[in-house]
Formats: sequence, C-alpha cells, structure tokens
Amino acid sequence: MTRRTPLNEAHRALGARMVDFAGWDMPVQYSSVIAEHEAVRNSVGLFDVSHMGEVEFAGPGALETVNGLISNDLARIADGQAVYAGLLNEQGGFVDDVVAYRFSPERILICVNASNRDKDFAWMKAHARGVAPVDRGDEYAQIAVQGPKAAGLVQRLTKTDTSKIGTYRFAEGEVAGVRCIISRTGYTGEDGFELYCAPDGAVALWNALLDAGQQDGVKPCGLGCRDSLRTEMKYALYGNDIDDTHTALEAGLGWIVKLDKAAFIGKDALVAQKAAGVKRKLVGLELTGAGIPRHGYPILKEGVRVGEVTSGTMGPSVKKPIGIGYVPTELAAEGSTFDVEIRGRAVPAVVVKTPFLKKP
Repeated sequence: MTRRTPLNEAHRALGARMVDFAGWDMPVQYSSVIAEHEAVRNSVGLFDVSHMGEVEFAGPGALETVNGLISNDLARIADGQAVYAGLLNEQGGFVDDVVAYRFSPERILICVNASNRDKDFAWMKAHARGVAPVDRGDEYAQIAVQGPKAAGLVQRLTKTDTSKIGTYRFAEGEVAGVRCIISRTGYTGEDGFELYCAPDGAVALWNALLDAGQQDGVKPCGLGCRDSLRTEMKYALYGNDIDDTHTALEAGLGWIVKLDKAAFIGKDALVAQKAAGVKRKLVGLELTGAGIPRHGYPILKEGVRVGEVTSGTMGPSVKKPIGIGYVPTELAAEGSTFDVEIRGRAVPAVVVKTPFLKKP
C-alpha cells in the first residue's frame, strides 16, 4: 500500500502532480520543474521530505555503537553537529548514505533514504554492537527550506538565532510555534534548513512557511527539481550513483571515510582498495554533441562500452547537458573524452570539474 506523508492533502490542494516514489505518494512538481529549480537557486523553495527515515541510538555507548556502523567519525565533532556518512557493507559498498546527528555521546539520530528505511533499520539492528537502534521514522515529518532567501524566511518564524547554526550544525527550537530540529543541511547546493517536527505539526509549519515566504517568492517544490538541483552539484543519489556494488572511494566520497578511526564495517575493504588503487571512478561529464545523458546510457571509448551514465539532465542553471557516471580510472581525469550512446548514436562527451554549478 502506498504511504502518504502528513502533507499529502496540502500537496493536492496546491495542484501538485503526484507520483509513486519508494512506495510513497509524493509530489513530482507543482508548476514546472524549471520554475521550481530557479526558485531554489534564486529565492526559496519548500520540499516535503517526510518520507525520509530516522533511526535513533540512545543510551551509554550510543556514539561508539554508531561509529562502528558508519564511515565518518562522530568522535571528531561536537554536540549539535552532524556528519554525512556511508553506511557500508563488508565490501565497502553502500547500504545507504546517511546524515548522523550528534545530540550528545548518548543520543545519535540518523536520517536515512526513503527507499532504504526498512532495509537500513534491519541492517543496523543486525550489526549494532552495543546500543540497539530504535525506528523513529513515523515520529518525524521533515520540511526542507532551500535557497538564498531560506535563512531569512526561517529566521522570521523563530526566536532561535539561525546565524549561529553553521553548515552541518543544528539546534532545537520552535519555528512558527512548532517544535523543530533546525538543521542547516540540504540536497540542493543552496543555503537552507531541514526542519524535523512531529507529524501533527507539519501542516501548520508548511502553511506558515508558505505564507511568510510570499515576500520572497517562495515556491513549493517537487522531486523533479530536487533531482536537477542535486545533479548540478554532483550530489550522489542512492540507487543511481551509489549502491552496494560501488565503494565510497570509487564514488569520490573518500572525504566521508575516516580510515584512521577504530574499526567500522567496510574499513578493511577500503584500506585494501586504497592500497591496490581504485580501478573506476565516478565523474562528471558534459556532452559536447546534441543530446541529454540519462541513467543507464552506455559510456563508450572507441566503440567499446567502458561504463554507464548513472544520472543526467539538461542542467537548468548551467544550461548544458550534464551527467554523472563511472569510468575506468584512466579515463577519469578532467578533459578525458569518450562517447555516450543515446538511442544508437555515439555522442561526444568530456570529463569536467564538478560541481557543474560553481557557487561564489
């Protein structure tokens, strides 16, 4: 049965086009993908991300337990900070990519992808050594407020000083009278916040943000522009760009792997891979011929398939056909050329520096 977030009726009232996404009835767009994309880049957009999951570890030893499960290191950050991390298997591949919030050494909250909620919880439960995880997914709604005017919008609705919440930091406070975790995180490449609240407060919070944001040109945004925004930043999408068969080092996410910390699942495989040398890498590519790269399109070198596109779009902000894909390491350097096969045509492409959209 398709699940619905607490904001489902609000989306329908706004005329959203709804689709099934990871078993959830979600808005793909309200007006147009490009209009919503541009609102986030230039003003502010609102996203319902309540389909994401949350898993809590609470009690003595919580930090140590989670540190044994994730690739990043919670011991290196302070209370009130978060880290982006890989939840890895023994081969160094991704069970999921997650954000872990450190409230204290005895309370860690992990946000997981919607498509992996049940799988991730089962995996954590099976592999946790110490504190047992608790599934809190149904206890949170989540609204992402993203764009250059996002911070001003949120600040007008809260007494919490948002200027003191740096990137990958969070605070607890009320926004529009609704108790929230106010997290300076996002998936768009723009400044903004992800607001976690109880499900029964989601509609009031959503409506307050829409009302207060009218002066900023706020737009409700769907999954369509969420994808184009993250692709322009080369942010990985689980199931496309990262999965259980590609390692964090191959995905260019070595920065979220702390090989010098105590043992964590996947560490030995990554240490061995780093020593042996990574054989394939996830790169950003730009077509220099006509066409748009899409997920699954073959990447060719001299007519031979050497990889495939994992994500691709016509970037609304960069106004170029861009993509992400795995290629052999010898083809991964900036400036390397190959072809992308589009409906039987070999279209020239070149490896470019990412993110595709350069932020000042």
